[in-house]
Amino acid sequence: GASARDVEVKLPVATRVKSRQPAARQITAEQIIREAKSVGEQLEDFKKPAQRIADTEELAEYQLAKRKEFEDYIRLKRWHPPVFISYAQWEESQKDYARARSVWERALDEHHRNTGIWLKYAEMEMRGKFVNHARNVWDRACTLLPRVDQFWYKYAHMEEMVGNVAGARQVFERWMQWEPDHQGWRSYINLELRYGEVDRARKIFEKYVVCHPTVKAWVHYAKFEVKQGNVGLARGVYERAVEALGVKG
Repeated sequence: GASARDVEVKLPVATRVKSRQPAARQITAEQIIREAKSVGEQLEDFKKPAQRIADTEELAEYQLAKRKEFEDYIRLKRWHPPVFISYAQWEESQKDYARARSVWERALDEHHRNTGIWLKYAEMEMRGKFVNHARNVWDRACTLLPRVDQFWYKYAHMEEMVGNVAGARQVFERWMQWEPDHQGWRSYINLELRYGEVDRARKIFEKYVVCHPTVKAWVHYAKFEVKQGNVGLARGVYERAVEALGVKG
């Protein structure tokens, strides 16, 4: 038969505590909480694998669950613009533009001075080629926040891209009433020059030097005339500049 040695049960060796002194590096409760929070955030960032949707019923279930998830986030973090942005962009990805607009409008109800929301809302409409909707968004954004140059640039650019040069001109005319910086005026002038509207450009230069009576503005004006081959007019611009700026010879 088996000897006592063969059937002896081997027990794990007890681990000796090397030292009962406190560890040199103490871990505080705050560190544990901070690390747990960090792990939680990483889990939030982790993207679930793409879900395969077999039929319209499954799609409807998925959309319902996803909307509930977004609505829950909004209830918790209404003050956090990215929550609305993610929701609206998801609706856009579902091609449900009416719902996406509804979310963008809710975002603006909460954050009407947030330039990012206005920009992304208008850009969605432009991507979808909903020009009139985009026009409406740009118009409201420019009316509410007329000092945000980016709105005016993008609004005018959109009008030009869809072939509505008269519309782009109207946008610039509205913007110039707010007396933007040099670049704003130059952009308007360049619009006219792209379409060979030299006389219109000249009229804008006249308003530009009134708004910005600086050496920089007058020199731009004179160089414009030189470029058009109007050396006599350019000389006249320089003479007016000297008089307006009080430069002594």
